[in-house]
Amino acid sequence: MDDPIPVSDMDHVRALLIAAARDRRAMSYSEILQLLGHRFTRPKMRALCITLDAIDTAAAINDEPELAVLVVRESDRLPGQGWWVGLHRSQHSYAGPWSGTQAVAFVRSVQQITFDHWATRPL
Repeated sequence: MDDPIPVSDMDHVRALLIAAARDRRAMSYSEILQLLGHRFTRPKMRALCITLDAIDTAAAINDEPELAVLVVRESDRLPGQGWWVGLHRSQHSYAGPWSGTQAVAFVRSVQQITFDHWATRPL
């Protein structure tokens, strides 16, 4: 088995997220950790969240849509708490609940922006 890719490898994680955006799909935390060669654990997920935050900070500087919105929980297909808390730095505003149909609709609208952006970019 190959050595796992560090969850802090922003370039690799970003490339996985861009590929998912081009495929117009979200990825679970477990799925992205598995693609990096890790089992899901809370510490690994928290480390991944730090990387996702850094990726979205760089995206904002480069006038690109966020990518962390594509990483979701398996249970409800919504991003975790860290994404919601980070919205205050985002170009999107939302004051509703972090779960339920309103949250799902909001997340899908943000995901759609990301999908549309990366679908039109050359490889």
